[in-house]
Amino acid sequence: MPRARATLCTCLAACLWASPGRAAPAVVPPSPRTRVDAVYPLAEARSDVVAVELAVTVEADGRVGAVEVLKSGGAAFDDAAVAAVKQWRFDPARRDDVAVAVKIRVPFNFAPPAQPAEASADEPAPSAPPGQPAPSASQPGPSQPVPPGSQPAPSQPAPPASQPAPSQPVPSASPSQAASSDSSSPASKPAPAASQPEPVLDVAARSRRPPPRAASDFVVERDVLAAPPRQSAADMLSSAPGVYVARAEGEAVAHEITLRGFNAAHGQDIEITAGALPLNQVSHLHGQGYADLNWIVPETVRSIRVTEGVYDPRQGDFAVAGSIDFDLAVPRRGIQLRSTGGSFATFRQLVLWAPKGQEDETFAAAAVRRTRGFGMNRGGLSGMAMGQFAFSAAGGWRGKVHVAAYAARAGLAGVLRRDDVAAGVVGFYDSYGGPSANSQSASAARGHLSLELERRGEGGAVTRMAVWTALVDFHSRENFTGYTQRGVVMPQWVGRGDLIEQQNRDFGGGMRLSHRTAGWRPAPWFHAALEVGAAARIHNIQQAQNLLQAPQNETWDRRVDATVLASDVGLYGDLDLRLGKRVRLRGGGRADVLHYDIDDRLGNFIAPYQVESHLVGHRRTATGVAAGPRVSLEVAPVPWVSLFAAYGQGYRSPQARQLDEGERAPFAKVHSTEGGVRMSPLGGRLQLSAAGFATFLAQDLAFDPEEGRLEKVGPTRRAGAAVQLIARPLPWLVAAGSVTYVHAVLRAPPPATAENPSPPYVPGQFLPYVPPVVVRADIGLDKDLVELKGRPLGLRVGLGYSYLSPRPLPYGQFADPVHLLDASAAVRWSVVEVGVEAFNLLARRWAATEYNFVSDWGTRPIPSLLPARHFAAGPPLSVMGTLTLHF
Repeated sequence: MPRARATLCTCLAACLWASPGRAAPAVVPPSPRTRVDAVYPLAEARSDVVAVELAVTVEADGRVGAVEVLKSGGAAFDDAAVAAVKQWRFDPARRDDVAVAVKIRVPFNFAPPAQPAEASADEPAPSAPPGQPAPSASQPGPSQPVPPGSQPAPSQPAPPASQPAPSQPVPSASPSQAASSDSSSPASKPAPAASQPEPVLDVAARSRRPPPRAASDFVVERDVLAAPPRQSAADMLSSAPGVYVARAEGEAVAHEITLRGFNAAHGQDIEITAGALPLNQVSHLHGQGYADLNWIVPETVRSIRVTEGVYDPRQGDFAVAGSIDFDLAVPRRGIQLRSTGGSFATFRQLVLWAPKGQEDETFAAAAVRRTRGFGMNRGGLSGMAMGQFAFSAAGGWRGKVHVAAYAARAGLAGVLRRDDVAAGVVGFYDSYGGPSANSQSASAARGHLSLELERRGEGGAVTRMAVWTALVDFHSRENFTGYTQRGVVMPQWVGRGDLIEQQNRDFGGGMRLSHRTAGWRPAPWFHAALEVGAAARIHNIQQAQNLLQAPQNETWDRRVDATVLASDVGLYGDLDLRLGKRVRLRGGGRADVLHYDIDDRLGNFIAPYQVESHLVGHRRTATGVAAGPRVSLEVAPVPWVSLFAAYGQGYRSPQARQLDEGERAPFAKVHSTEGGVRMSPLGGRLQLSAAGFATFLAQDLAFDPEEGRLEKVGPTRRAGAAVQLIARPLPWLVAAGSVTYVHAVLRAPPPATAENPSPPYVPGQFLPYVPPVVVRADIGLDKDLVELKGRPLGLRVGLGYSYLSPRPLPYGQFADPVHLLDASAAVRWSVVEVGVEAFNLLARRWAATEYNFVSDWGTRPIPSLLPARHFAAGPPLSVMGTLTLHF
């Protein structure tokens, strides 16, 4: 059976470089003591040389720890290389005669199966992967490792991979083979000799990352995520192009997210997942698609994939503006203890355990955060714990178990009228003085469990399975309008305070299944694979909404009392066609069947002035189908340039209580189209993407302050462009920037109703709350400066800047622009790291969100029925000190 000989590059993967002018610490690289050749997957036999490059962690005891695929040669070849290297044993690396764990690069070159010696003269020579010279008669074959720096004649035998020559204890690939390493990493260079190890950047590439579906399919890597300071995992989303994140309603409420012209509120237009776990909640009372990200410990986020648009058949419910997936893993192994404290009596304690020798996906973390808040009634307390375990099982299966729990409670300051602040009635960071305003609060709790399984077979076949369950509870008391509401149950009751109490409790579960077939290659220039999949979820939702009279919180009106059983069964197919080396066409379709059973206990309400003719309540069921195509085309005229064109249809499920008996569940359908380019010149150290896009949504939603939830506003259109640039000019420096412009308008207003005879929307007006321009810039520096007592003294500096242009508001108003600058600096030595973080470094008074509606807070003798601008204040300048211990 043909076998691929593995050759070991002696490039030590050190994350930090020594400062200029100082010698790097002397590190003797590991040398293999026992090696096992990789078995060629005959079912995937190819005529060209297949190159696979691995990042292998060699532990201090010589065992192989975590293994990552830096350069993929296909699923079957990746699996063969990983299976082989996991059986290797090493003499460990040493620094000053002390065994240390290091990460090295191990390339595997799979030579094609042997051909008869009398091969036809017109038979093409085996081709090599892009960027690698094809093997010729004057070059050694990839199964013949060559000592570094040598270029033997074909007749000169090379030492077997399993028996390195004594003078070269760690053989490396020949120059032509070394050139096949991943050019997107600064570490991609021919390996030096074993006797002269050279530190290189420790790349954070991972195996089997899905290829982009469009020019605006972004992956925000850990170096960019960790550059500026972050207070939560949701804040990390701001580094993606066109994304703005704000926490307008306090510590225990989900963040508000804007993505490429969509005011997604708490998640209504973005499908958000963490692996196989969906985070959007269907028919949530506070907002459709409500997704609370506060439970995610930010230190456990390895990367975030943000797909702006709906072009992938795997994207499901709420993928209107696009989708976001959190990749949870901890590349830096060991124990981390972190304590943070500073402005507004804010304290956070973190314990993170990533056991050495385990996969990056294996970790446990717990954090507690307490704050007094930056103004009146903003204090909060939260706690979270999460754990993940990656494992291998019999039959080639790999799996991951994830579990998490979270609880939080916080006071809410609510909104203020701008004219009251200008008149000095209240301060910018204050809350109104009445008991109805001071009784605002929110609490949240959740627990969830998920299991993911994956098996990779011959020829690139992949089977995935996942199951999950979650219990999520949300409870809020908020007053947006002051004292304007009149009772529905008792119409004579009025002016008792518009304190809206909402409770939404959701217990649900679901599963995902998919299978990708082995590749079909009837001709050398044609490759095809098909993936089919299914997803299902079911939720039991308890909802209640009342008006309370503070401070005793007496219920004086009832608005919602309902139970919803919601289920979703989806099927998709995705065909992957590769025509030659430069054209790739992917596409298929998805169909979802959604079913609702609604027990609306306050439906068919009988007003006090009506004669009772029935019992109050409205029980109904509804079912609907959402289906549409997704397709993307990629053309690569040169290896570092890719041109994309994509089109897809997505959907958002309806609020269940808005459905009638037997209704065909009207979905909010979106048509999304995009064209763009992605470039990675200079060996990947520079990455540029640019895209133009247009989306058409059949039914949009906007916030209604009277009811404290989202309501329909009509069909909308968005068109614009986005540009992103990422530069890694030096191993210790990263810079990322993006600019997004969008023209978002309402195509038709909602019809007038008896309750709202004059809707605040007209055709052609700008969509409310959507900033036309979003700018983001991140800069991170992480470098060793000097050596103290044999240990490096390192410096870490980060900056993050966000700009939002004025946002349109209802009734022709515009919010003020936003400029935010965050910065951090830290020094580390040995196991200790001390730092400082500053948020809103420009000390600007800014509004996390702004509205325009009618309110009465009793601050003027004659209440006004004209809409007024309201805002929720964003945090002022805050400074935090950090102490971190790494073991």
